[in-house]
Amino acid sequence: MRILTRAVALGVLLAGILCPATAAARTLERGNGPEPSTLDPHRCPEVACANVLRDLYEGLVAEDGGGRLVPGLAERWEVSGDGRTWTFHLREGLRWSNGEPLDAPQVLASLRRAFEPATAAPFASHLDAIENATAVQRGERPPEALGVAAPDERTLVFRLGRSADLPRLLTLPIAYPVHLPGLAEHGARFTRPGNLVSNGAYRLAGWLPQAHLVVERNPHFRETAPIARVRFHVTEDAAAELRRFEAGDLHITETLPPQPLAHLRGRFGDQLRISPYLGSFWLGFNLTRPPFKDSPALREALVLAVDRDILTRHVTGLGETPAWGVVPPGTAGYAPPLPAAAAMTQAQREARARALYAQAGYSAEKPLQIELRYNTSTPHRRMALAVAAMWRETLGVRTTLRNEEWKVFVGTRRQRAITEVFRGGWIADIDDARNFLQTFRGDSPSNWSGLDDPEYDALLDAADAAPTLERRQVLLQQAEARLQAAHAVVPLYFYTSRHLVHRDVLGFEANPLDRHPSRFLRFAEAP
Repeated sequence: MRILTRAVALGVLLAGILCPATAAARTLERGNGPEPSTLDPHRCPEVACANVLRDLYEGLVAEDGGGRLVPGLAERWEVSGDGRTWTFHLREGLRWSNGEPLDAPQVLASLRRAFEPATAAPFASHLDAIENATAVQRGERPPEALGVAAPDERTLVFRLGRSADLPRLLTLPIAYPVHLPGLAEHGARFTRPGNLVSNGAYRLAGWLPQAHLVVERNPHFRETAPIARVRFHVTEDAAAELRRFEAGDLHITETLPPQPLAHLRGRFGDQLRISPYLGSFWLGFNLTRPPFKDSPALREALVLAVDRDILTRHVTGLGETPAWGVVPPGTAGYAPPLPAAAAMTQAQREARARALYAQAGYSAEKPLQIELRYNTSTPHRRMALAVAAMWRETLGVRTTLRNEEWKVFVGTRRQRAITEVFRGGWIADIDDARNFLQTFRGDSPSNWSGLDDPEYDALLDAADAAPTLERRQVLLQQAEARLQAAHAVVPLYFYTSRHLVHRDVLGFEANPLDRHPSRFLRFAEAP
């Protein structure tokens, strides 16, 4: 009997090894780019952490798999006639991932924490429409002055200082509720496995630095996610990520290395997903120190010397379009302005670039020597090499390339102490031109170039106070035109989203913000 039992057990074990797992039991393997810098929603500064946070947390309002707004913690909401007061009504029975009840006063306390100066939330400015939000973050008003109230356990009322699309803003990580008792108990380690208490469809199960994070279904979430576990892999090298997809290690890639589009389509067929994306890629100048401080002629020379058509056709090659500004075409309610250089031939641009370079005091005998710094990535290295070659060929500039691991690079770029030229860019948080332009305000934590232009800031303020959407667009256009004229950055191209998605993964929908929460994905059932 014992022998028979062991034989049956062995047969079951072998069947489990040799037969594919059911769709419900499989782990979704996702490429996610660089190591997330944090899992503190209020401090998340990049796409890599936001991708994971969308699985771990949920705000008052959420987005479905196609980027459409859907109820989150709030089951419904309404706005006053003047657009300045929003009331959100929470669902009944909300719980944290540890089973504790979650109510409106806790969401309010978390929002206040997001705006405390000590939190140093990099994207708090996205919610600066909330009454007193900026003053609270600057330490000029106490957190209790934030224009949000919780009159009862299931109601939150927001008071705005200007009109804003608040429901869409509340989908951002800065608005996610943080479990403050866990923060008080664990301090900076509250984001570690075993400590992190969240409220989304998944909870944190593991985190191996520089390798992967694992999330698993949250049993206290109101809906059961179709996929039980998701592993987010660190994939800084796009070429290596592609090889892992081909080997069957990944179901979804975060991006693709530069390769001819026809070649990729031939290899991967309908697994290749390329679509428009609200993102712009640019190189920034450090305007706070030489050689670019007080040298607009030099900055313009470098802007003009880059051949964007060659970059997008031969270096990126995945449908990107040349950029002369920072706001992508197709942004809702906005028509980007074009500088005069956009209408020139490349030969005309290069002739003017050489004249400006000489005007700035440089020549073949006295060439500009600069560093171009970027975060480690195959596409970024290819781009940096191509731009450096164009600057050398057209102007004689000698460029040293410096690559850094993502977290190091983010800190270096933010400090503006040693950067000269650096990899920049912006991926839209919401479909709004202001989301791109506000990053260059003098007081923005994302103003990595250090642009200090009171007239530019005044145009953004005037746009916020504009009586009509038409007037708002005009003012935002004027702000972007002024930014272009300052040559604070070298616009290069507008992104496309590009992924490989295994045929077994269903529910992956293209959307302009390229957001794909795992709870809206599912595996195809085996035939």
